Amino acid sequence: MTQWLPAALLALFSFGLWGFFSKLALGYVDSKSALIFQTIGVLIIGSITLSLIHFKPATDMKGIGFGLLTGIAYGIGCLFYLIAADKGKISTVVTMTALYPIVTLILSYLFLHEAINLKQFLGILLALVAIFLMSS
Repeated sequence: MTQWLPAALLALFSFGLWGFFSKLALGYVDSKSALIFQTIGVLIIGSITLSLIHFKPATDMKGIGFGLLTGIAYGIGCLFYLIAADKGKISTVVTMTALYPIVTLILSYLFLHEAINLKQFLGILLALVAIFLMSS
């Protein structure tokens, strides 16, 4: 078994719980409040992780900058996801937003010069069709 597979499967399961729990939270609080409580949850996991590395995170400035940008993009995405989840069916919203790898693939192609093979290109096209079909 590949070394990354167990972590990827745990991430898949966790993200599935995240989508489900977010809809439950939105039954009781508004989207902005849900984001605040979600962020507190992330801070708890971050604090545990910080203790696991003995409170000595890496300090490369580029890494810190990109790490902060990652958090900002995640926070913005979560806010708009929660707004959409509050107004729509969670099954549709989760499925549509789960197509975010399209953005990563395109950016990786443009800026990291990673190749996109024919199967990936067809996958992107099918995902774009899926967005159209899910939104109508």
